[in-house]
Amino acid sequence: MLDARFVRENIDAVRKAMSDRGAAWSVDAFVELDEERRRLIARTEERQARRNELSKQVGALMKEGRRDEAESLKAQVRTVNDEIETDSGVLDEVEQDVRDLLLTAPNLPDASVPLGADETENVEVRRWGEPPAFAFEPKPHWDLGPELGIIDFERGVKLAKSRFVLLGGLGARLERSVINFMLDTHTARGFKEWWPPVLANAETLTGTGQLPKFEDDLFKTVGEGLYLIPTAEVALTNIHRDEVLEGAELPLRYTAYTPCFREEAGAAGRDTRGMIRVHQFDKVELVKFSRPEDSMAELESMLADASRILELLGLAYRVIVLCTGDMGFGAVKTYDIEVWMPSYDGYKEISSCSNCGDFQARRASIKYRDPVAFKGSRLVHTLNGSGLAVGRCVAAIIENFQNADGSVTVPEVLRPYMGVDVITA
Repeated sequence: MLDARFVRENIDAVRKAMSDRGAAWSVDAFVELDEERRRLIARTEERQARRNELSKQVGALMKEGRRDEAESLKAQVRTVNDEIETDSGVLDEVEQDVRDLLLTAPNLPDASVPLGADETENVEVRRWGEPPAFAFEPKPHWDLGPELGIIDFERGVKLAKSRFVLLGGLGARLERSVINFMLDTHTARGFKEWWPPVLANAETLTGTGQLPKFEDDLFKTVGEGLYLIPTAEVALTNIHRDEVLEGAELPLRYTAYTPCFREEAGAAGRDTRGMIRVHQFDKVELVKFSRPEDSMAELESMLADASRILELLGLAYRVIVLCTGDMGFGAVKTYDIEVWMPSYDGYKEISSCSNCGDFQARRASIKYRDPVAFKGSRLVHTLNGSGLAVGRCVAAIIENFQNADGSVTVPEVLRPYMGVDVITA
């Protein structure tokens, strides 16, 4: 969430940032509400001063024995009190309207983010590895997986609905192996592993920015109104909601595997084939809590940790920095990692690593203290990234390591987890 005071004092800069992002958020609506809020505050202060002055006069008149005049002033005091109480109720409503409006405002891009309207203007940063050159016509994972008996799309639909996937045999083992490999790699790098709930309340999802703006993308339970998490970022970030951390302990580095759930009702097209865009998917998430001055360096470090998974697997990838028009709601800067997918004859997103600045920390009230550097407490910066999306990683492995006979070679780092070197029908 943006700081109301910052918006108030930097209207032109915020207006430009919203324009750069292509965001429809109304700066004018904020200005109008904020002016009404300040008008009510000023009027309340005037009436409080008037009440105090009348009360003094009442006291003086009572001392002088002028009771009738004092009673008349007391009536005026009661009237002023009623007016103050009325204004207080209106002020509470206006302040809530200001907060509700700020909850729908996207974050402001960092100065280093390239300007652009959409994904076509994202900027490539680097590439790693060479896409495989096949001496045969490679198959997409949505054909090869069923032929090997490791992916069953039809029964996934039967069990749930479209865009749910059933994995079996070595397909299930491959999914589990990738999860364990990712977690082992990240924990060896200093990330603390958590096993969080996959259901979250509204306050938790508000803290990371999914609510109220993206409620239509969430699966919600009927009874208690809980939500299935769209990413472990939701749970990991909110571990420290309403807490003050010790500055000496920062940065905190967390990781977790969870199934993730996204309705994505409007999604369509080629991505809905196979395991690229499904309603339920596995993901290993990375989250950091950082001092503000260190958060950009921590973003680069997180990007390296996520990229390292693909390098160890031997999967070619590229890194792009998202332009202002393609950034996520809560980010000040985002890198996407895209893995090579033969079925697309191109790169496909497998991770987004974002620095959210103090955007989520303000919503969730996550602060830190450092008595040597400053008094009181300050908001931390939060970061998150996929480390990685497991289903897409499995799809990439199947496609990139397929052989002419229809088998799939298991990447060397996964063989201790898999117990086999090759997946065959």
